[in-house]
Amino acid sequence: MKKTYRLLFVISNVVLTACSTSWNSLPGVYTIDIQQGNIINQEMVDQLKPKMTKRQVLYIMGSSMLVDVFHQERWDYLYSEQLDGGDRKQKRLSLFFDGDILSSIQGDFRPTKNKIVSKAEETTIDIPPRDLDKTLWEKITGLFSSDDDTRKTSEIAKNKTQRTAADTKDIGTTSIENEF
Repeated sequence: MKKTYRLLFVISNVVLTACSTSWNSLPGVYTIDIQQGNIINQEMVDQLKPKMTKRQVLYIMGSSMLVDVFHQERWDYLYSEQLDGGDRKQKRLSLFFDGDILSSIQGDFRPTKNKIVSKAEETTIDIPPRDLDKTLWEKITGLFSSDDDTRKTSEIAKNKTQRTAADTKDIGTTSIENEF
């Protein structure tokens, strides 16, 4: 009786293990992409130069993944990704400082000798000029009135601005003449 239970237990474990591996390989089963750590790419490493300060390195690379109490002058960056349930890929980069200055780099990346050429991802949009001759109230009332009323309103507004400009010129010249 005990032997049959043991045999049944062993067979059930083997069957369940085989099922779990076959579920991962079935088509249509969704597996998520797993990314952990600091994203590291060659463009970031190419921006690093000797004698950069910690603050400059922090701006380029971000904060380090591991902080070692005994090695304050070493920053470790780890990044691992597992795409579509496949094999996990891990990348590592260690930066060493001499005081506040970057002294050396170790890990999976090496700075290249090529100059950094970044592609501009900016888009220029041409915006048409705004019609500033009318006030907001004139535009709103223009929607509900006929064309004759709109012409009269715009002529009145232009006359007002012309009179105001002439009045300010007169005031300015009189004040200057009084000073001399």
